[in-house]
Amino acid sequence: MTQVTEKIQELVDQADVVLFMKGTKEMPQCGFSSRVAGVLNYMGVDYRDVNVLADDDVRQGIKDFSDWPTIPQLYVKGEFVGGCDIVTEMTLSGELDQMFDQKGIGYDKAAADKIREANA
Repeated sequence: MTQVTEKIQELVDQADVVLFMKGTKEMPQCGFSSRVAGVLNYMGVDYRDVNVLADDDVRQGIKDFSDWPTIPQLYVKGEFVGGCDIVTEMTLSGELDQMFDQKGIGYDKAAADKIREANA
């Protein structure tokens, strides 16, 4: 394991929900990161944001770590979930709710339902 891989593994292990993104949850620096952070924020999920723009090693390393070419990347309980398109699809289908329920992640079910209603 490289130092970067170890660092990323530690970040993933330290919080139940981790979002590797461009910018921060308060100030996303790209539209895709903004969309995923917006969903998590709106649903009231307690998550750790990791700004890949602040660390070039992590920015490249996370792509190798997950074998996924794009950012943002969402991890739940150490499991790679996906990027913006996958998280969006899972939110709209209810799969994200199911995953949070199965893994014991707190979120606002009514907010998740509102997202689906708005996008129906």
